[in-house]
Amino acid sequence: MSIGYRELATVLRDAIQRGDYPPETTLPKQEELAAEFQVNVNTVRKAIGVLEAEGLVTPVRRRGTVVRARPPMKRLGADRYAKNKWKYGDVVPFIADREASGRSWQPTDQTQSVTKVEADSEVAEALGVPAGSPVYERARLVKDAGQPTHTLTSYYRPADVEGTRLLDATPGPAGRGGGFLVLTLRGLEPDTMTETIHARMPTPGEVAQLLLPAGEPVMVLLRRTFTANGRVVEFARGVHAASRFSWSYTFKIPD
Repeated sequence: MSIGYRELATVLRDAIQRGDYPPETTLPKQEELAAEFQVNVNTVRKAIGVLEAEGLVTPVRRRGTVVRARPPMKRLGADRYAKNKWKYGDVVPFIADREASGRSWQPTDQTQSVTKVEADSEVAEALGVPAGSPVYERARLVKDAGQPTHTLTSYYRPADVEGTRLLDATPGPAGRGGGFLVLTLRGLEPDTMTETIHARMPTPGEVAQLLLPAGEPVMVLLRRTFTANGRVVEFARGVHAASRFSWSYTFKIPD
């Protein structure tokens, strides 16, 4: 009796986790797997689709189905924003994640575009401005070893950032210390943040931009950055490939 695609996915998953198919190697061709397990090619295709959705394998043109080599990036919690990293050093959050994960990095791992747009209702509410007001949108695409990991799009009031490096679309952080130091030098030092995270399925545009395998969800981050007196100086929306990150938080348990 032949097995179904879910059972075949379990067999292949176990083989990957045992090391039968090491990282960066390719699985046998679908026709070969079909012959080995006495199933049709469609069953193999569906089984591999399950593994893609779990982030275990990735289809690569002209190579086949490749076993993913790299463990998920560790995305630090509050530690990624520590002032000793960007105010007194030169480690912005995306670099802090890479260093914590033992990854190499270069400034051009972050590309960006800057545009003046009309605030939608969510941006307007966050920044405390009327909907339709002009705001600056700084949209970043971040990669790890050439593979997109996430997007992060920040919004600012024009008066807070005009004439600063935050409006420079050059790839990489906005100079030494990144955007947080830019705001600090404007008298708007980040002091407190609120991050809200939820999961959903990606839009077609996100699938294309992040090179997501079929069925992989995204983690959506909404971030508000406040000064010590409670003024919101940045609202950001991030979209993260779910299989490419583990989210890590260290904090003191409140009394």
